[in-house]
Amino acid sequence: MTPKEEFELQGIQDALQVSWSSVLGWTSETEGVPDSQIEAQPVESRSRLEQQFDPTFATRLALREKQIQQNYRPIIGIHKWFARRPGTVFRTLLLAEYNGAEPLETSYWRQHKLNGVIADPFMGGGTPIYEANRLGFSVLGTDTNPMAFWVVRQALEHLDTHKFAAVADEVASAVEDIVGKFYKTTCLQCGASAQVKYFIWVKTEPCPTCQTVNDLFPGYLLAGDSRHPRHVVVCSECGCLNECDDEPSKDIPKPCAECGGPLYVEGPVRRQQVECRRCGTEYPYQIREPVRPPSHRMWAMEYHCKACKPTHKGRFFKQPDADDLDRYEQARLRLQESPDLPIPEDAIPRGDETDRLHRWGYRRYREMFTDRQLLGLGLLLRRITQVGDSPVRHALLTVFSDFLRYQNMLCRYDTYALKCQDIFSVHGFPVGLVQCENNLLGIPKVGAGAFRHFVEKYLRAKRYCEAPFETRLNGKRKEVVPIPGERIMADVVRHFPVEDERQAQIAASPATEMNLLPESLDGVFTDPPYFANVQYAELIDFNYVWLRQALRDEFTEFTPLTTRSSDELTGNVTMGRGIEHFTEGLSAAFSHYAAALKPDAPFVFTYHHNDPASYVAVVVAILDAGLDCTATLPAAAEMSASLHILGTSSSILDSVFVCRRTKITHQASADIHGILAQDAALMAVAGVKVSPGDIRCLASGHIARVAINELREGWDRGDSLPDRMKRAEESLVELADGLELDSLPGRVLEALAQEQEPIKGGRNATTV
Repeated sequence: MTPKEEFELQGIQDALQVSWSSVLGWTSETEGVPDSQIEAQPVESRSRLEQQFDPTFATRLALREKQIQQNYRPIIGIHKWFARRPGTVFRTLLLAEYNGAEPLETSYWRQHKLNGVIADPFMGGGTPIYEANRLGFSVLGTDTNPMAFWVVRQALEHLDTHKFAAVADEVASAVEDIVGKFYKTTCLQCGASAQVKYFIWVKTEPCPTCQTVNDLFPGYLLAGDSRHPRHVVVCSECGCLNECDDEPSKDIPKPCAECGGPLYVEGPVRRQQVECRRCGTEYPYQIREPVRPPSHRMWAMEYHCKACKPTHKGRFFKQPDADDLDRYEQARLRLQESPDLPIPEDAIPRGDETDRLHRWGYRRYREMFTDRQLLGLGLLLRRITQVGDSPVRHALLTVFSDFLRYQNMLCRYDTYALKCQDIFSVHGFPVGLVQCENNLLGIPKVGAGAFRHFVEKYLRAKRYCEAPFETRLNGKRKEVVPIPGERIMADVVRHFPVEDERQAQIAASPATEMNLLPESLDGVFTDPPYFANVQYAELIDFNYVWLRQALRDEFTEFTPLTTRSSDELTGNVTMGRGIEHFTEGLSAAFSHYAAALKPDAPFVFTYHHNDPASYVAVVVAILDAGLDCTATLPAAAEMSASLHILGTSSSILDSVFVCRRTKITHQASADIHGILAQDAALMAVAGVKVSPGDIRCLASGHIARVAINELREGWDRGDSLPDRMKRAEESLVELADGLELDSLPGRVLEALAQEQEPIKGGRNATTV
């Protein structure tokens, strides 16, 4: 290590012992006084969240929640949404701001009846809305996407859960009388009728040389031995399912129990080509501009035999027999005889994500389902629309929309977990070669992803809304902590919500179209989009086209053919939405809501990116809104095992930006070292295995904060957008270069590793 590096490392280690209040030198602004006339003065007497938020406490809670989020926050069972932030983070942020000086470690676990109006201009799945409503606030939420409007509305609406459960059972039973026979098979052990959990399909493509239809197996392993006593491998020659103690390979094959042929796990597909099993020709299986969706062959099933299960070890697998194939044919014919079913015929529009579907030949949403799925879904949707009770019908429609994730031919069978993976297990439309068709209605207490399972999930969500709880560790055991008196429920209104009546104004519209009066909001808490991370509309259209069949005549929000909108603030190449569109839209929304804040009320949002240049839009939006950044705080946002970030350099942490109409004194970029070192220590104490990606993400947030502080003096939103963006980018790059950002994570982590006793205080850190 060079002397310079040793000096910097020692500086970071020293910074680990520096308290937050001594590092942050910021002052308060008198409302209505021009910046040029403001005298810097201490702000500690007025600030709340900046001192009261406890990153260690919040992160410990958030890490546990993200591991099993449906247990900690069952409200997410209302309907799928993407990249939800932990509810525990927003509860702690709200309490830190509005509950005075009481430490979070005590205030978190008790009832609150706070008063005011909290807004979220990018509500998405609604997490800040739910947490604010639960604490007693009236809420105002907007999103350009009508599915976000529906999800949040359904979470806040009152529901008679007993009536809902009874009607759901009636609906499922009525549909089962028609389609139940198509989900039966014969048990290989006792010969009795059994219910099928999953049908497993493989894509096929004919050889251009000899026209032999080839299976596009990437591998012949159906199930590993982690959740089943032995490996299950399909024979490439006869299709028999074999159980093996060890995985067979081409180098060390085993004989098939049925035909004696060689058994191995390596499939014929590699590097997007398949080898013909007859003539040996290698050819690409994905043709350019296909005119049809891919063909499939059913090759395996997992079923459940109630009679044999008590004495059977592992799962029940079988190769489909003639009767199984005939049942599918009967379902296909029944669909042809039912042309009036409410099945969407919508075309799949071009898009950054949907173009992947086009490359596989999918042109209409209905082509993403088997005929058996279309029959069952059409019958189920028609039966639900006949329910007379509106709240119950709306709840069942929401269940129907959500469970579509597990009822399509983009679902995959997990050979390790031995279960169906839903279409949105990653934030896109990845088209695999082996598909999993789920049971439509479900087997009670067996499997997952069927209608009855989702009814139970919805019931858990609504019961949680009626009586929210928290979960904490008592020794090594988790205990549920009821919070009597709190609830997630509101009167959904079409006007600005009255602050002391627990009302909710929820709108499917751009944030800037909301009618907001000056000094009408007690705070803004939100999780805005991160430019191009998730194509929300392109993905959720998959659900929307079905739900629209039942709601378009009842709700104007479901009149459009798609949830896509030119106002959506995500980067999208297909729709020509670039970083300038994102910056301009973010600036307009921030400015509109900041203008409605009460004096000194906070504008709080989470953000997440490892590249400081990606914060240009954030810097411009905050400055255009007349705000300054009083703090960037660390908090957990993801779990490292999430499929969309697993194995990447992405961070699991967010920077929480706290903004106010507050004057911040100039802060040298060197101060970032101290705060960043402390952040890393606090996150380590909270249980985060701090990574270089985490350090870069937090550093980028601090760089953005300092850039905002330095640029506010002389900022003119009347300058052209390109000029404002250029100023922001130059400041961010200069600060990042000054910090030597590329090597900074290593220096911080080394200093953290050398600390004998990691910091246990700072930013009011406590334990859970």
